[in-house]
Amino acid sequence: MIKEFLQYLQYEKNYSSHTVLSYHTDLIQFCNFLQIDENQFSPGTVTAQQIQQWVLTLMSEKLSARTLSRKISTLKSLWHFLLTRSYAQQNPTLKIILPKTNKPLPAFFKQTEMETALDETFLPDNFESLRDHLIIEMFYLTGIRLSELISIKNTDIDLTEGNLRVIGKRNKQRIIPISKDFCIKLNHYIHKRNDEVEAYSAELFVRLNGKKLYPKMVYNLVHNTMSQVSSLHKTSPHVLRHTFATGILNQGADINAVKELLGHSSLAATQVYTHTSFDELHNIYNQAHPRAK
Repeated sequence: MIKEFLQYLQYEKNYSSHTVLSYHTDLIQFCNFLQIDENQFSPGTVTAQQIQQWVLTLMSEKLSARTLSRKISTLKSLWHFLLTRSYAQQNPTLKIILPKTNKPLPAFFKQTEMETALDETFLPDNFESLRDHLIIEMFYLTGIRLSELISIKNTDIDLTEGNLRVIGKRNKQRIIPISKDFCIKLNHYIHKRNDEVEAYSAELFVRLNGKKLYPKMVYNLVHNTMSQVSSLHKTSPHVLRHTFATGILNQGADINAVKELLGHSSLAATQVYTHTSFDELHNIYNQAHPRAK
């Protein structure tokens, strides 16, 4: 049953292999607690008391609230699947409450730091330099994920209309507008790529050998570039995504529009950026209002 549940997550829900592996690890740990092999798992023999005891055991191991919450969610998802397939008649996870987690506010780069990182004064006019510069700028201008950037194909860019087609999580498609200035830069890069790279793949951004970029390469590029201009501990592509969302919300963008641009399935995922925006607004008020102090 566990194997079928994992296949359901991967092929029907289109969860990433990393997420499916996390679910599998959690379920193996639960089976180990029950002292059974995962192939021997039988939902009808599992009680709410056993699950509660497992949760108490996990708590005694000083796991973070976030990790504990994820493991409980794994069991809840499993029983939801079992009930919908009529593999179980009762749900022993119903009374198991997820622990409250204090989600840290997303870190983001300052506008001055982005301007420094995107300064083109001494940018060499060659394929690799232009590519690396445009990768940073595309993260900042569109808020796309690392996996989404790597997968952008030449046919996903419409330089005439000024838009970018992105295939996000669970194969959900969205269209993101891009500026005329950025389209000009992309067009210049494409010509350079076509001149300097003999054979290249269908992806927009490629290596000098013409092959597709890989995640660690892009992560290192962003980390090395942004760590030179920012003192943030984290300088990853995802921080550029946070920077995009925080920036346009601070400028008055509608939160529902930001949700669509980011490809969030739930508005709750986007609302975390409103806290950051409010903090920024609070700082501006304290600095500007004569009676604030």
